[in-house]
Amino acid sequence: MLTKRIIPCLDIKDGRTVKGTNFVNLRDAGDPVELASLYATEGADELVFLDITATNEKRKTLASLVNRIAHKINIPFTVGGGISSVDDVRLLLDAGADKISVNTAAFKRPELINELAGSFGSQCVVLAIDAKKHDDGEWYVYLNGGRVATDKKCIDWAVEGVSRGAGEILLTSMDHDGSKNGFAIDITSQISSLVSVPVIASGGGGTPEHFFEVLQHHADAALAASIFHFKEISIPDLKDFLRKKQIPVR
Repeated sequence: MLTKRIIPCLDIKDGRTVKGTNFVNLRDAGDPVELASLYATEGADELVFLDITATNEKRKTLASLVNRIAHKINIPFTVGGGISSVDDVRLLLDAGADKISVNTAAFKRPELINELAGSFGSQCVVLAIDAKKHDDGEWYVYLNGGRVATDKKCIDWAVEGVSRGAGEILLTSMDHDGSKNGFAIDITSQISSLVSVPVIASGGGGTPEHFFEVLQHHADAALAASIFHFKEISIPDLKDFLRKKQIPVR
């Protein structure tokens, strides 16, 4: 059986790690290089770095910071934010990233996924989807760090993204982000059952039970930020809890 992954996320703004709730009210959460090093030492399975204002500020991801972090860790490293071309990806891979995450640029020009998968392989391409549930009960895709709504259903975009070559889905529920009230089980489970690639659940992890619940319901990995940054749950303690619950973790 494939082991489930625990993935801390570094949301980066102005070179610092930040964390908010429902994508707003950001507060400082520490130095990203120090946090990355700590998480790698504690047994995180992977690390995700998201330059959360790169797209909105129309600039590229901070390659120099990516490089500093890459030198401190020995686990797979996914980087996203402001990526819109093969050249952008090459720069970040050269800086030390193992995988890249695309979101807004891929939605606006879906061929980008095909191009990146063709150039670097599907295993390198993570499609990040920021999703929000509307009054009709459907989940819809949001862009530009959750600032721009679209009329595309989350499920349809996930299926299309995988068909174009995305090797993984990073699904973040904006409704649950930072709430610590649990992950969005319904949409995570739906997408996991429809695509043939791993799905990372993001948004809402607050207790070990929340991780157990979402990993039990099809998610291949669970991503969280503030509970790790602010030392509310340690990665070793979380993994011990999951092992006792018969969830296979490294």
